[in-house]
Amino acid sequence: MMETYIVVLLCLAAFFAGFVDAIVGGGGLIQTPVAMVLLPNLAVSSIIGSLKIPAFSGTFFAAKQYLKEVQINWKLLAMMAVIAFSAAFMGSNLLTLVSNHFMKPLLLVVLSLIAVYTFIKKNFGTHQVVNLSVTKQYLLAVVMSVVIGFYDGFIGPGTGSFLVLGFVSLLGYDFLHASANAKMVNLATNFGSICLFVLKGKIIWAIAIPMAVCNAIGGWMGAKVAISKGNAFIRLFFLIVVVSTLLRFAYDLYKN
Repeated sequence: MMETYIVVLLCLAAFFAGFVDAIVGGGGLIQTPVAMVLLPNLAVSSIIGSLKIPAFSGTFFAAKQYLKEVQINWKLLAMMAVIAFSAAFMGSNLLTLVSNHFMKPLLLVVLSLIAVYTFIKKNFGTHQVVNLSVTKQYLLAVVMSVVIGFYDGFIGPGTGSFLVLGFVSLLGYDFLHASANAKMVNLATNFGSICLFVLKGKIIWAIAIPMAVCNAIGGWMGAKVAISKGNAFIRLFFLIVVVSTLLRFAYDLYKN
């Protein structure tokens, strides 16, 4: 039986992750290390698997908003979603086979690198257009789907940003269309991981479901703040929380 205060703290992390992700991205950088700190004795695959549920809920509600505003190339997107789903499924399967002794140090390194990337990335994609043949566009889309899909299934945080970056820099989308398509592909990667983790019995539903609700509420509130007030303060607060949590994760990891 998990202690109540742990569930409450995880739900607070999920709410804040959803809130921040809706404004500046990087919500996974909050949920993942917090869960690692609060659940040190669980398998990494169970933690990551459980976090896929709130990640899916937050992405789902964001995707619904984008679909109201943006036209989608459904043929290309459907292909990418199927490939990304399969790649994420395989990545998550590999995660269940890897020991905590390997995954925890790897996660610390990857999360730290993603944190740096999140704070140094510029606002890109406003007007960028790349003229690609249909064949080359589909080839690049396949590569993106395989690589980023596998990464999301195996580790996860930063996937949304990587997808946006890929749609902008490789496929020539503007920021709005890149964000909309990234959310849809991210739904597929999350769903692929969820299917694998459900089959393996890795999801801890007692924390996954309340975290999903809190993540969705946080995302809804964050979107409203983003529209009305901007993100300068949120970025600073986000940086403080992420760095503090990563330092605690590092301390817990290397004291053992």
